[in-house]
Amino acid sequence: MNSTTLIPLVSFAVWWPLASAQAQTYGPNAAGVSLGHWHLQVRDVETTKNFWMHLGGTPIKIDGIDVIKFHGVLIFLSPGSPVAGTRSSTVNHVGLGSESVQRLFATLQADGVPVDAATLRKSPLNNQYLFDVNSPDGVMVEVTEEAGVDPYPKLPPGVPIESNHMHLFVAEPARKDMQAWYVKMFGGEPSERRGEYIVSFPGVKFLRIAPCGSAYSACPQTGSAPTKGRALDHIGFEVKNLQAFCKKLEMNGVKFDQPYRKSRHKSFASAELTDPWGTSIELTEGLNRF
Repeated sequence: MNSTTLIPLVSFAVWWPLASAQAQTYGPNAAGVSLGHWHLQVRDVETTKNFWMHLGGTPIKIDGIDVIKFHGVLIFLSPGSPVAGTRSSTVNHVGLGSESVQRLFATLQADGVPVDAATLRKSPLNNQYLFDVNSPDGVMVEVTEEAGVDPYPKLPPGVPIESNHMHLFVAEPARKDMQAWYVKMFGGEPSERRGEYIVSFPGVKFLRIAPCGSAYSACPQTGSAPTKGRALDHIGFEVKNLQAFCKKLEMNGVKFDQPYRKSRHKSFASAELTDPWGTSIELTEGLNRF
């Protein structure tokens, strides 16, 4: 799909009331943290909006920026020239959970959204359907079925699609260290599944940490590229009592790229940092109102 691609909107208009009904971020965990947003750099805002709307998102504006709203996550679309997509970066792809993967896949095909039939397959986790699709700028999205079959729960009533995972790649032997860092800094819940280290947050049922050099990865064994400047520029966590939370992170050795400020954005407070492996992170307080 290029910047001149036009996607008809009629077929997915029926998703809007359902997606809008419960589209704010999840409530925080015990540490005060939940998934907040994914911040994208996009070459063509309208084309990219259409892509995410086909997947079931609702367009809104926050401080003049185009945002696509899904249950559990906000997707910010900032005009720019990304240097690359997500593959080979620390955040290899983001994930959405759909109530019917096959139906959504068929709808995308019918509307001319480029989806590869070869990616429609059964998940090794629970034998339910999933597929991959790429945004116009190369953000890889894995859509899995949330039908209440372990490990994915059933979608909340009235919600046809929501955020459900992110897949990170890091060079060995750092995977265990990455898991421990996200648990310590953000209060994530650790687990393991099929040889992958996992951290869970509200809105991110699985932050999966896989090794570079594995069959599924697109990163060299030497490590993944940082996210900054790519199509997925940074991920975001919504934090309760952000100022105090930032002070706690500083006490734990975190160096901020941008310190806590209430004035950086009109509608929400924020701070910015980079994890030790190159994932840019924005912490916010106030996005849960949208």
